Parts: sequence; structure tokens; C-alpha cells
Amino acid sequence: MDIHPIKTENDYESSLQEIEKLWGSPTDSPDGEKLDILLVLVEDYEEKHYPIAPPDPIEAIKFRMEQSGLSRKDLEPLLGSRGRVSEIFSKKRDLSLNMIRKLHNDLHIPLESLVN
Repeated sequence: MDIHPIKTENDYESSLQEIEKLWGSPTDSPDGEKLDILLVLVEDYEEKHYPIAPPDPIEAIKFRMEQSGLSRKDLEPLLGSRGRVSEIFSKKRDLSLNMIRKLHNDLHIPLESLVN
């Protein structure tokens, strides 16, 4: 098994190609074990070189609204008056802890997406 740390973009690309070849290998086989190790190495490299920023809370809410077919009016019981909803969407007002709890509990938006 010829595995080494991923230090360069070239190493990264080679590892991705190897993962593609090994994909679907039985878990308890030498190829399956090699695949597991390469996946950990690639994930570590990607976290360091291609970090993904957490979503903007308002974008997370909009995404959930789109998924659920909700309008801004539907958020009033969770966020307050129509004016309050507008202030939040225009980023003139931050979400309160109580609003975050309601959005999380009622719309199942992950807490990590609502706290910035």
C-alpha cells in the first residue's frame, strides 16, 4: 500500500483519482482499507485548503422557506411582526436567541446555520 501525506495539489489530484478507482471496494479488503485511509487524508487536505464557510443565517432561512413553500408572512409567528421580519431579512436587526430557538424547533434549521 503506497500511501503518503497529501502536501501538494498534485498529491491531492492523484489521491482523488485513486479514490475513484477504489470506490466500491469491499470494506475488509486491502483496497477497501486503502480507500478509507485516502478518504481521511483527502478530507484533511480539503478542510485546510478549501474551507467551507458556514452559511449566512438569512440565506439558511430563505433556503428552508423555499424548501417548505413558506412566505415571509409564515415567519411572523416565529420572528414577530411583518416589520420585524423585514428588518431581519434586510439585516437591520439580528436574530434573537428566542428567534433562533423557534426557527430551529419549528423549521428544523440547524443551529450552526442560524448563529454567525
